[in-house]
Amino acid sequence: MTDLSSDGNRADRASHADADGLARELRRALTGGDVDFGVTARALVTMDASNYRRVPLGVVAPRDADDVAAVLEVCRTHGVPVVARGGGTSIAGQATGTGVVLDFTRHMDRLLALDPDARTAVVQPGLVLDRLQEAAAPHGLRFGPDPSTHSRCTLGGMIGNNSCGSHSVAWGTTADSVRELSVVTARGRRLRLGQGWAGAPDGLRALAEGELARLRTGFPELPRRISGYALDALLPEKGADVARSFCGSEGTLGVLTEAVVRLVETPHARALAVLGYADEGAAAEAAAGLLPLGPLTVEGMARDLVPSVSAGFPRGDAWLFVETGGDSAAEARARAEGVVRAADAVDALVVTDVAAQRALWRIREDASGTATRMPDGSEAWPGWEDCAVPPARLGAYLRDFRALLAGHGLRGTPYGHFGDGCVHVRIDFDLLSPAGTVRFRRFSEELADLVVAHGGSLSGEHGDGQARAELLPRMYGAELVALFERAKAVWDPDDLLNPGMLVRPAPLDSNLRFSVLPREPVEVAFGYPADGGDFAAAVRRCVGVAKCRTVHAPGAGVMCPSFRVTGAEEHSTRGRARLLHEMLAGEVVTGGWRSTEVRDALDLCLSCKGCRSDCPVGVDMATYKAEFLHHHYAGRRRPAAHYALGWLPVWLRWVARTRTAPAVNALSAVRPLAAAARRLAGIAPERGIPRLAPEPFTRWWRRRRGPCGEEPGHRAGTGGTGVMGERGGAVGPGGAGERGGAGGLVVLWPDTFTEHLSPAVGRAAVRVLEAAGLRVALPPTLRLRRPPVGDGRSRVLDPVSVLRGRGRVCCGLTYVSTGQLDRARAVLRRTLDLMEPVLETGAPVVVLEPSCAAALRTDLPDLLPGDPRARLLADHVLTFAETLERHAPGWRPPRLDRPVAGQTHCHQHAVLGDAADRRLRAAAGLTGELSGGCCGLAGDFGFEKGHWEVSTACAEEQLLPSVRRSAEGTVILADGYSCRTQLEQLAGVRGRHLAEVLARALDEDPRPPRHQGG
Repeated sequence: MTDLSSDGNRADRASHADADGLARELRRALTGGDVDFGVTARALVTMDASNYRRVPLGVVAPRDADDVAAVLEVCRTHGVPVVARGGGTSIAGQATGTGVVLDFTRHMDRLLALDPDARTAVVQPGLVLDRLQEAAAPHGLRFGPDPSTHSRCTLGGMIGNNSCGSHSVAWGTTADSVRELSVVTARGRRLRLGQGWAGAPDGLRALAEGELARLRTGFPELPRRISGYALDALLPEKGADVARSFCGSEGTLGVLTEAVVRLVETPHARALAVLGYADEGAAAEAAAGLLPLGPLTVEGMARDLVPSVSAGFPRGDAWLFVETGGDSAAEARARAEGVVRAADAVDALVVTDVAAQRALWRIREDASGTATRMPDGSEAWPGWEDCAVPPARLGAYLRDFRALLAGHGLRGTPYGHFGDGCVHVRIDFDLLSPAGTVRFRRFSEELADLVVAHGGSLSGEHGDGQARAELLPRMYGAELVALFERAKAVWDPDDLLNPGMLVRPAPLDSNLRFSVLPREPVEVAFGYPADGGDFAAAVRRCVGVAKCRTVHAPGAGVMCPSFRVTGAEEHSTRGRARLLHEMLAGEVVTGGWRSTEVRDALDLCLSCKGCRSDCPVGVDMATYKAEFLHHHYAGRRRPAAHYALGWLPVWLRWVARTRTAPAVNALSAVRPLAAAARRLAGIAPERGIPRLAPEPFTRWWRRRRGPCGEEPGHRAGTGGTGVMGERGGAVGPGGAGERGGAGGLVVLWPDTFTEHLSPAVGRAAVRVLEAAGLRVALPPTLRLRRPPVGDGRSRVLDPVSVLRGRGRVCCGLTYVSTGQLDRARAVLRRTLDLMEPVLETGAPVVVLEPSCAAALRTDLPDLLPGDPRARLLADHVLTFAETLERHAPGWRPPRLDRPVAGQTHCHQHAVLGDAADRRLRAAAGLTGELSGGCCGLAGDFGFEKGHWEVSTACAEEQLLPSVRRSAEGTVILADGYSCRTQLEQLAGVRGRHLAEVLARALDEDPRPPRHQGG
């Protein structure tokens, strides 16, 4: 096992001293920007979305063009290279560097002007594309290119890579959308680039005019030729467009500070034709034939990238997405139907509903992440992500490409911009071993030759970077590549800007980001079954596509709430994964599990688990955080909140046993005492202390039962409530074999929050479950050596457990979220001991608190992977709505016919799913959508000292606005205790569990319960 407890490798002291001096000089030179040469800042930008890693000296966030010029002057004096970086989603390695990285997303991220009449916009390089689209939309305009990373990629990065996107068949590449560019050269000249040689640096015109023949014949004509420098844009017949030639230069010629871009008119209506084909080759061959119909997109993907073909896809194993536009919905639909008639497809579907179109496009956009995992779970990587060939040759190219993959024993699933002949693919290269790296190089060389043989470009969208620049001579020949080097020297004679990219490149198999990771497995507490038990493999899941950096994301999504609030990279899922990667590497982050940098970045992780579902590759930062905290505090004193909130089940159980809840409530109402308690417990001083229930749920449960364990008026086994109660008794007759239908047994989980803080939720759930014809029991509180005999009376007890006293089942959530994993495992083992008789019956386990249900479904089997009972219990866990749907399918809830507002619990969204809840709400006449995002309380997070501002800002992102907008009479739903507490403390609103809403309706409805069927 690899040891991460030591300080790891230390950088050379002299280089540190040089870096410190450079940082001081940069701080003096800048007028308003930020200079950060700290560990965290450097670790966050060692990688982009590629296979490559380079460690910078530091990061500078310039505030304006003056700051950019100052940085370049200081770095040129010191001989330190400079790399401009936008969203960091580049796939070829060009957004990494060994000197100073310029981060434009912090300050130079504004839309400076928008002229609807001229259809132009003036933007800074750090502006995220979606912000430009939002500003242009009210005018019926948009920026044409739209990469799948549109919610986080920047205009500067798009210009640097000459990005394209799915609509390039209609609106071209970024270079087609650029009018003027303001740049600062490495030697400090400020140029305004445009047509007619505008802004050309000295010597560029002479260079081009001396090579006219080569410029006219050396570049292949195809819509997605991105590789190399676009020197042919300097031809007189092309307007001698210096701005266009600058596009795609990957930050190697100058630093962009401002751009004037063209906008295009947005169609008033759109329709989407989804065409099914037998395979990707058939889809590729059909794509070119659809271009004369004037589509907006012609995108292709195969079955391997579609999570559920049944969800809106026509028959086939590969599909084309062909979007059409029109002045009206009828016109757009007619054009889509025309595409269907012209296409030789196996099956087809025309989608006009905007929400349905968005859902389908989301699958396509997430492919850059989902493609990183093969169907069997093995890893796949970029490197040959976006080759392009003439569209008419795409089918033949894909057949040859497949043959080349097979010849090397590799796998990949092509997808992408079939209408432009551009193919994206992630390939299962072995980049961890020397032999695998050798094969990676050999395959790359042979694929480059194949692309050239088909008349294509090594890059059709993402640039050459380090992944392909070494192979440019195979595409362009040695003489044209030498011309590229001469052009670079004209712009940047000192080779200051992004050296090693495009010209004089580093070898494509060097600087691989995996080479620094430990070769031996790291000793960990969780099982990581999807990653072969390897924590390094779990961390490698993050490939850098940065969907977690989406700031404005209304809708059902959750990831990443803290980044949405702070906008800081270290608070994104990607940023935290990068820090964990560097922690394992031990070069930049040198503290191992004791790293304060990793601890501080994870401190604002809400453990919402949103990334588990919203991240295209399923990064689970909540689990990684728990793992880190487990090791970080091993053998050391923890923060006070870990003891106060992590051990909450213990403290609340003692209060219940001593019946002192009224006294605790009274004391917490005394302000000085409450303030002292918060201070001692590490709780935020702004946070109110919740009131404890005078009567816990299980005490109410015992009180409502008769002396024989029966509810008054019922006999066990005759439709009353079966008992598996206080003393570990069994279910009534027939209970062991019944799993659904009227009279079926369900076991209601008394989680800590329902038991001690919201027993009304438990009482309501019992009311509804019984009304649905189900028999409710609670888990045993004493361990049984053998399963009960099923007569409702027999008890076969383990004497050791009797001597130890009663136990209570617990999901271990509070221990997991605070990283007390040894304690969590002990609690979960005790829980499994208690639950053995329940597991023997096969009865479903109903968990009302979503976070507890999620912990039982995921954390339990991951923490106890060797205990088969863990998986068995996880598989039996159901939510309240799932229980009613599966085990009382004939029951229909009372009709409320009222609107709802509130928020889907983040753990429900990420782990459990809410499809059953939606159907139950619809059946009850509860209309409207719940908001996405996170409430911000998130268990212990919002209570901890130092988290108040982030906690409240998270609530203000979606939850509180949705509640404030709700009309009078709206039902405010919040199934999670944290969500209800946040609503009460921040908005004075009482949120209700769905069980409470239905139970109240039942009590108000005099009619008998409704069942469907006989």
